[in-house]
Amino acid sequence: MKINTALILASVATAMALPASAQFAKPEDAVKYRKASLTLIGTHFGRVGAMVSGKVPFDAKVAAENVELVAELAKLPWTAFAEGTDKGETRAKPEIWKEAGKFKEASDKFQAETLKLQAAAKTGNLDTLKTAFGATGASCKACHDTFRKD
Repeated sequence: MKINTALILASVATAMALPASAQFAKPEDAVKYRKASLTLIGTHFGRVGAMVSGKVPFDAKVAAENVELVAELAKLPWTAFAEGTDKGETRAKPEIWKEAGKFKEASDKFQAETLKLQAAAKTGNLDTLKTAFGATGASCKACHDTFRKD
């Protein structure tokens, strides 16, 4: 039941995010939104990571539920990287706006990898999940290496 509610909320948030730049009254609001989105992605991705690394027992159902959320949440933060949101409490590098095409490619790659991760999680096979998790994590890291301040 919790997962259904979370998926519904994530779906609503996704629908609302489409015209996100118009939703943010101030640049700080966009920064808060994307930070919150990325925090949620990290939380649910980390839960799967704990399973694939053997830190917690593998539970196919829990892994699939968390990956479902990651795949939905992966759609959210990108519209909140609008012009003027490069100031304040952000770890976003100026390259996001200077190399917008490259940033979009990186975000698209991450979203594509989350869909592959979602398909892998549905198999219930830990080895398949590990492979897809590694590729998804690599796409996340590549973006962070280029576009996020330490």
